[in-house]
Amino acid sequence: MDITPLVLPDVLLLKPKRFADARGWFEETWNAAAFERHNIDVTFVQDNQSLSRPVGTLRGLHFQRPPHAQAKLVRVAVGAVFDVAVDLRRSSPTYGQWVGATLTADGGEQLFVPRGFAHGFITRTPNTIVCYKVDAPYAPDSDSGVIFNDPDLRIDWGLPDEDVVLSKKDAALPRMSDLGAVFD
Repeated sequence: MDITPLVLPDVLLLKPKRFADARGWFEETWNAAAFERHNIDVTFVQDNQSLSRPVGTLRGLHFQRPPHAQAKLVRVAVGAVFDVAVDLRRSSPTYGQWVGATLTADGGEQLFVPRGFAHGFITRTPNTIVCYKVDAPYAPDSDSGVIFNDPDLRIDWGLPDEDVVLSKKDAALPRMSDLGAVFD
């Protein structure tokens, strides 16, 4: 597995090795020993999966507040997304910055989003299925987020705001500047 730090070095792009033959291919999507070799200390406790039917479905930017913060390992099983992580750690030199990567089922790319980051994605294909592991279970009282079009973040999702498909919950998320200190 190739593991590459992105512009925000705690966010990692993973590329599992694929072994192909006439039947198709096989890949190992997660390996604890590979994470350990790269000094990534995480124990996943839950797997999640979402189906987003229309192109332009945006899920995020989500995170859980401490003490229930989550690290995530995100991959696409069907389709393609543009996946984004926003640094919410006040003591970080990259606080308030974001990084994005295209994840596709065909390419097998994965994004590791550590605790202290908001996470979201927008679909590029219809009927996209996203799978992700988390290292803490869902805690409704800690559930939070940042509005996708926060003018201070200026994330380029690749579509005009009016073409983005959002849930009511995601459309009502606050700006990052209204969160206060979430992560030290």
